Amino acid sequence: MILFESVSKKFGSTIALDDVSLEIKQGEFVFIVGPSGAGKSTLLRILTREIVPSSGRVKVGEMDLTKIKDKNVPHLRRKIGVVFQDFKLLDDRTVFEQVALTLEVLGKTDEEIGKQVEHILKLVEIWGRRNLFPRQLSGGEAQRTAIARAVVGKPDILLADEPTGDLDLKTAWGVIQLLNEINSWGTTIVMATHNQEIVNTLKRRVIVLKRGKIASDSKVGKYTIH
Repeated sequence: MILFESVSKKFGSTIALDDVSLEIKQGEFVFIVGPSGAGKSTLLRILTREIVPSSGRVKVGEMDLTKIKDKNVPHLRRKIGVVFQDFKLLDDRTVFEQVALTLEVLGKTDEEIGKQVEHILKLVEIWGRRNLFPRQLSGGEAQRTAIARAVVGKPDILLADEPTGDLDLKTAWGVIQLLNEINSWGTTIVMATHNQEIVNTLKRRVIVLKRGKIASDSKVGKYTIH
C-alpha cells in the first residue's frame, strides 16, 4: 500500500528525512512518533505529494509518487484522506456542507451526496449538528466533522497529523475510537502523534523517527523516545 525506499528530504541545509525505508500494508494502523522536528509531518506531506523527496522512491499502491505527473496528483489524493490538528474547516460552510464538498469534487449527484453525508455524519455521531458552522462546534465536534470529510469519499488511506493534539483526553479517546472503527473497514491509517497514553494503550505498530531517521519500528510498540 505504502512504500518508502531510501527517501531523503532536504529543506536548504536542513535534513528533514534521512534515508528512510518502510513499508505499510493495506489495512494497517500505524503510529508515527518522535520529537518535534523529527520528520513526522514531512513524511505525511510526501505521501500527499504536497512536497517531493530530494532522493529515493515513494509508492502508494501502484502509483510512483516520484514519477507521477502533476495532472495525476488529484487522482492520488482521492485515495488519501487527511485529518489535521487544527481541523482546517471552512468558516462559511455548515457541517453538512463541509462533508458534501468532498463528494461534489468527486462528481456525485445531489441524491448520492445527501445519502452519503447523512450516513457518515450519523456514523461519527454529529448528524444533529449538521446545520452548524465551525465556530458553533466544540473541538471534538470539529474534529469529527474533519474526519467525516476525510473518509466520506472512501479513501484507501487516512493520514492523521496530531488529530488529538488540541483535544482533552476524553474527547481524544472518542476520536481514537472513531479512527479504530474506520480502520476496521480496511482503511489504512497512518497517525503522527505525541500522545503517549494513546499509543501505549492501543498497542499498534509504532515507527519512531529521530532526526529524520527511523530509530525503531515495532509491530506492537510503545511510545519510546530517548
